[in-house]
Amino acid sequence: MPSAYRLDAGAAQIGGALNADPAGDVWGGGPVAPGGYAPVVIRDKDRGRIMVPRLWGVPPPPRGEHIVTHVRNLDSPFWIGTLRHTQFRCLVPMTAFHAKGGWMEDRARPVLAAAGIWRDSEIPSFAILTSEAMPVILRPDDYGIWLQADIKIARRLVEGAP
Repeated sequence: MPSAYRLDAGAAQIGGALNADPAGDVWGGGPVAPGGYAPVVIRDKDRGRIMVPRLWGVPPPPRGEHIVTHVRNLDSPFWIGTLRHTQFRCLVPMTAFHAKGGWMEDRARPVLAAAGIWRDSEIPSFAILTSEAMPVILRPDDYGIWLQADIKIARRLVEGAP
């Protein structure tokens, strides 16, 4: 699992790349570690895509001890309700992520977007969906699908990830 990622882009650049309103976010760029704040893009029914700050790491399930930064089991009762409701899906912008073998980035697309989910149950937080040891990186054409489609369609994006 990626233990860290970088977001070396400012709020305006992120907004432009993900077609989102920075909404006053002041992100200046830098590394993101579990337990740290970073912007995510959510879909607001009135304003469209907007950036909001969230803590990376959802509070643990009842018997858990550690924050949850990654989601792999889409059938887990802990996640299924969140995944079914499109308003809890988000795009996690990143410029590079740490995976097996070091840092990975896409120079053709300086700002990537991983599939994510967010919760506000205890604190505003998010987790990144992963496939194997990598985040599920979405193509720009899939951003809207992840944020708005029925769970059966959205799951195909996750399950089709390398």
